[in-house]
Amino acid sequence: MMIDAILSPARVIQGFSDALAAAEAYAGATAPNPPVGCVVLDAAGETLAVAAHQRAGQAHAEAAALAACRERGAAARIDTLLVTLEPCNHHGRTPPCVEAILASPARTVWIAVRDPNLAVAGGGAARLEAAGLEVRFLSDLAHPEASDLVRRARRLIAPFALWAREGRPWLTIKQAINRQGDMIPPPGASTFTSETSLTLAHDLRRRADAIITGSGTVLADAPAFTVRRTPDPRPFARRLAILDRRRRTPGDYIAAAEGRGFRVSLHDALPSLVSELAADGVLEALVECGPTLLASVLETGLWDEHVVIRQAARAGDADHIERFARTADQA
Repeated sequence: MMIDAILSPARVIQGFSDALAAAEAYAGATAPNPPVGCVVLDAAGETLAVAAHQRAGQAHAEAAALAACRERGAAARIDTLLVTLEPCNHHGRTPPCVEAILASPARTVWIAVRDPNLAVAGGGAARLEAAGLEVRFLSDLAHPEASDLVRRARRLIAPFALWAREGRPWLTIKQAINRQGDMIPPPGASTFTSETSLTLAHDLRRRADAIITGSGTVLADAPAFTVRRTPDPRPFARRLAILDRRRRTPGDYIAAAEGRGFRVSLHDALPSLVSELAADGVLEALVECGPTLLASVLETGLWDEHVVIRQAARAGDADHIERFARTADQA
């Protein structure tokens, strides 16, 4: 399908980049909904609004962006929407986004990825097309950056997709390895990674609905597990799940963690913990623990992403970051 002469592939790419950035800012704050971003353009390709779904029960990204256009007196100029996820066509806590789009002058809707919920996948796009709108998919765009943006959009909703498909949370394992090949910081230090790697670690923590650790880590380091290097838009308490068969976790540590805003719970085994987290609406959990428990988690096959931070060989150099997916379709 040919692209409008005015709305060039480069403009579509920039619009999706902006929409993804808006959605990523709220990753971890929208459970049980996925994070979604939307950009609204006029016929000349000028941005009228950028919005994201911020939390469950609030306006979805498309409705929020269209409302912003109305508030700015630009509703009549609405022409194209670029959405990171297929607009919903079913009633939940908010009305369907398809209805908000159809109530606007929009003529074209670009979609990064289809809805992963098999019960509704394709329904939003089909209804828009049936109403006469042009629906296009980022994966069909002939631009060298399109595939990277599609992968970025898929990763953004990967926890939601897994929950919709298998009914369990996405588990991300974070592991930092020093130059000696182990995970132990030098005496008197709490870490050995670079500033950039520390920010990455806090980004991973921010997007997680729960932190999973072990009693050994608690006893050795008494980690705070708070998000400090990046804004944390989470409107509700984060879970702190401690694997502790022998119930060694000190009561004062639990009290202090609750004072930091966590909901703390002790557990005997990872499989039952994963089931409990799923029932609690957790979309993504971050595993932060020592080498023994980390190896055990890897052996279970319940993890989905393994982020490995390897300390740079020389001081001042950038650490080496590797991301491993458990299955090929998650890469």
